[in-house]
Amino acid sequence: MSWKTVAAHAAAVLALLLSPQVVSAETYQWVQYAPDGIEARVVTDQPACPAARVDGAPATMVVRAAPGEGYPTTVCSLRLPAAATSVAIGGIPLALPAPEPKRIAMLGDTGCRLKGDYVQACNDPQAWPFRLIAEVVAHMKPDLVIHVGDYHYRETACPEGNAGCAGSPYGDTWDVWRADFFAPAETLLRTAPWVFIRGNHEVCSRGGKGWSRTLEPFPFDAARACNRIAPPFAVRLPGLTLAVMDVSAAREETVDEKQVALYREHYSALTQLAGGTPTWLLQHRPIWSAGGAVGGKLVGDNKTLAAAATGLIPPSVNLMLSGHHHLFQVLDYQTDLPAQIVSGHGGDTLNRGASDNPAGWIINGVTVKSGINVLGTFGFLLLEKESEGWRLTSHDKLGAALRSCSLKGRAASCPGS
Repeated sequence: MSWKTVAAHAAAVLALLLSPQVVSAETYQWVQYAPDGIEARVVTDQPACPAARVDGAPATMVVRAAPGEGYPTTVCSLRLPAAATSVAIGGIPLALPAPEPKRIAMLGDTGCRLKGDYVQACNDPQAWPFRLIAEVVAHMKPDLVIHVGDYHYRETACPEGNAGCAGSPYGDTWDVWRADFFAPAETLLRTAPWVFIRGNHEVCSRGGKGWSRTLEPFPFDAARACNRIAPPFAVRLPGLTLAVMDVSAAREETVDEKQVALYREHYSALTQLAGGTPTWLLQHRPIWSAGGAVGGKLVGDNKTLAAAATGLIPPSVNLMLSGHHHLFQVLDYQTDLPAQIVSGHGGDTLNRGASDNPAGWIINGVTVKSGINVLGTFGFLLLEKESEGWRLTSHDKLGAALRSCSLKGRAASCPGS
C-alpha cells in the first residue's frame, strides 16, 4: 500500500472530522487477547447482549459487567476457539488472529488531556488527532494492534469559555471512555485483534473503573468496581510470545520496596512465560528510558522497576515495548538488555526538551549505545516481519514514514543515529 493512498485516505478522514460530529453508535465490538486465549467483547446500551455467530453457528455472549454508577452500558464477552475462522456480533464481522502476524501496529497515550491547567483542544482533530491516527492505522490493515496504555485523560472539567474542549465530559465515566477511546477507535477495533496494556491513567484512582469493565484482560471484579494490579500473562503467537505486564502503579522517582518485591515476582515469571521462544515484553512504563530533561538531568526513568527487573529479564526477551513518554524512541543499550521502543505519541500532548540523539544517556546505571528520540510529532509505530528480525517504522498522524530501524535479536539498528 503506497503512502499516497494512505495520505489520500487520511485527508478524507480529516475532512470528515472537521465537519460536525454526532455520536450515534452505542455499540462497540472487538476481539482481544486474554490470559487463556482470545475473546470477543461488546459495549452496548441495550439491556441484553447481542447475538453472536462463530463459524456460522449461534454463540451466546455473557455479561462481563452490568450497568453501574457512571456506566449505563453493558459489557459482554465471548471466549473464542483458537481454531475459529469467523466471528460476527450483531451481524458485524470482526477480525480474528492471522496465522502468523507480520504487520503489527503499536500506539499509546491516546486520550485528550484535561487536568487542571493542562488543557488540550479535544474538539480539534489537529490538536488531538487520535481518531485520525486510528483511521490511518485501520487503512493500513495490520494483523494485530498493541495499545501500550493511557486511554483515559479527561480528568477535570474544560475551563469555561474554552472552545477547544467545550462540551467535553470528564471523570471515570462511560462518557469519557467513549470520547477518549471507543468512538475514535471504532473502525480500528473491528479491523484487527488487540492486545491492551494498562497505563498509569487506568489505575483505580483515575480511569480504572472503565478499564476494568471494558478492556482489562482478566475477569471483572464487580464487588471492587476496579481491578487491582494484574499478574503477567503470555500472548502466544506463532514464533513469538508477548509477555504482558501491569506496571501501571510502579513508583518512578523513588524505589518503593514493597512494589519491588511484587514486581520481582512478576519479572521472575518471564522465563516461564517466554517458554524459550523469542519474546517481547509489553509494559506501559519503560525502565531505562527518559522522557525529557530538567536542569540538564534526564527524567522519566523508573527506579522501582529498575530495582525489580535487574538481572531477571531472560535472554529470550529481545524487545521491550512501552508508552508513558509522549514521544517516539528506539534505544539500544551497551548492556546486554533488549532494545526498548517507546511509542507514546498517539494523541495526548507531546513531550519536549530532550536531545534528538539519545546515545550516551545513562539511565538507572545503564548506558544507551545508540537510538533515536523523535519529539513533537503525533503518530504510531508499524512493526513488519523480515527474513531476519523486524523492521520498525515510525509514521506520523497522516501515515507518512518518518524513521526506520531494524531489529535482529536484541540489537536495534537505526540508520543515521
